[in-house]
Amino acid sequence: MSKTTYQFPKGFLWGGATAANQLEGAYLEGGKGMNLADVMPGGKVRLKVISTPGFDFEIDKEKYTYPNHDGIDFYHRYAEDIALFAEMGFKAFRLSIAWSRIFPNGDELEPNEEGLAFYDRVFDECLKHGIEPVVTISHYEMPLYLIKEYGGWRNREVISFFERYATTLFNRYKNKVKYWLTFNEINGATHMPIFGLGFSPATEDVRLQESFQGLHHQFVASSLAVKACHEIIPGAQIGCMLIYAPVYAYDCNPVNVMHALKEEQIFNYICGDVQVRGEYPAFSKRYFKENDISIKMEEGDLETIKQYPVDFISFSYYMSRTEKKHKTPEEIGQGNLIGGIKNPFLKASDWGWEIDPVGLRISLNQLYDRYRVPLFIVENGLGAYDKIEEDGSINDDYRIDYLREHIEAMGEAIEDGVELMGYTSWGCIDLVSASTGEMSKRYGYIYVDKNDDGTGTLERKKKKSFHWYKNVIATNGQEL
Repeated sequence: MSKTTYQFPKGFLWGGATAANQLEGAYLEGGKGMNLADVMPGGKVRLKVISTPGFDFEIDKEKYTYPNHDGIDFYHRYAEDIALFAEMGFKAFRLSIAWSRIFPNGDELEPNEEGLAFYDRVFDECLKHGIEPVVTISHYEMPLYLIKEYGGWRNREVISFFERYATTLFNRYKNKVKYWLTFNEINGATHMPIFGLGFSPATEDVRLQESFQGLHHQFVASSLAVKACHEIIPGAQIGCMLIYAPVYAYDCNPVNVMHALKEEQIFNYICGDVQVRGEYPAFSKRYFKENDISIKMEEGDLETIKQYPVDFISFSYYMSRTEKKHKTPEEIGQGNLIGGIKNPFLKASDWGWEIDPVGLRISLNQLYDRYRVPLFIVENGLGAYDKIEEDGSINDDYRIDYLREHIEAMGEAIEDGVELMGYTSWGCIDLVSASTGEMSKRYGYIYVDKNDDGTGTLERKKKKSFHWYKNVIATNGQEL
C-alpha cells in the first residue's frame, strides 16, 4: 500500500463500469427484443465472424456459443451485485440500458413497460446504497430489427428512433439519473462499424464513406439527446464517450511524427471536436477529400450540432498506440485492437494489450488542453486470467498493480490542472468480453463462477483487489 501526495477532488466519483449486453443475460425475458450482441458468437473467432462482409446477423448454435445470452445473470442478481459494489464504497456505477428492452424493435411508438420497470428497480437499488447511476444510452446493443430492416446508422431514419428512445429514458428516470452518456466509444466506429453503427460494410472500399455517414447521423442524434436531456432534467449532465489512445511516433523522424499526428487527429479528435466544440475540425476537410468521403447532411444539421454540445467528455483508456509511416507486417502490434506497431518500452497483458499508465496522464492532459471541459474516465482495467487458490482466495496482485499505476497517473494529471470528475474501472464484476466473448478474460474485483463453455454456478467471490479498491475509495485515493 503506497501513500499519495496529490488530492483527488471532494465528491470524486469512484466506481465501476459495465454494459447491459455483457452482464444482464435474460436475452428473451421481460419483453426484450433481439439486439446486436445476441447474434455475436463467443470465442476468439468473434471479431473475424462479425466483421466478415456478408455477416447475416443470425444465430447458429451448431457452430458457435453465445455467452451474451446468459451474461452473468445480472438481470436476476442485480440486488446482490449492487450490494457488493456498495460494500466497496462505490460512489458511481456506470451501466447501459439495452435499447431493445425499451423498444424491442427500435421503431415502435410506445415503449415496453416491463423493460422500463426493470431499470427502475436497478436505479432504486443503486440509490438506496448512495450510488449514482452513470447511464450509457447506446452501448453496442442496437436493436436487431433496426440493423436488418433499416441498415443500422447508415439510415437517417434511425435518428428519430434514437431521439424517441432517449427522450423516453429522460422522462422516466429524471428523478433517478443525473449522469448520462450518449454513444459508447463513438470514434471506434470507423475501425469496427458493426459495434457502434450496426452494420458490416460490404467491401473495404465503402467502409470509411458509410462509417462517417453513420457517424454524422449519430452526431445529430447525440445533440438532440443533449437538448432533450437539458430540457427534461435541468440539473443533469450529459457527455460523449470516446475510446482514447495517445499516438506516439516510433522515432523522431519527422515523417513518422507527422504520420502519428494525422492518425491521432482522425481517431481521437474528429468525434470529440464535433460533440464538444460543435463543429467538424478543419483537418477533416482534407481527410474527407483524400478518402473520397462525402457526407450527406440536411439543412439544420450543423446548427443543431453547434447549439447542443455535450457537458463533459467521458472516455475509455486501455492502451496507447505507436505509429510508423512505413511498417512491415512483423512490426504490427498483435494485440492492440486499434492498430499501430509494437512499442519496445511497454509490457503487454495476457491478451496483448500494451500497458501504459503514463499514457493515461498524457491522454488527460491532451483532452483537457484541447477541450477545457470536465473529464470522466469511465473505462480502464486489466483483462487477465485469474486463478482460484486451494483456500478459495484469488490473489490478483497484477490487477492491483495495474490499477494503482493508472490511478497514480490520474493523480498526476489532477496536479497538472486537469479537471477530472471520476473513475469507473471497467468490468468491476467479471462479465463477457466484448471483443472475444470470453469469460476467461476477467476484469473484475468480483469473480463470477462462469466458464467460456457456459458452465459454472454463477457464484460471486471477492478477489484481493476488492479489498484494495475498497480502501482506495475510503481514502479518496490517498492510499494506493
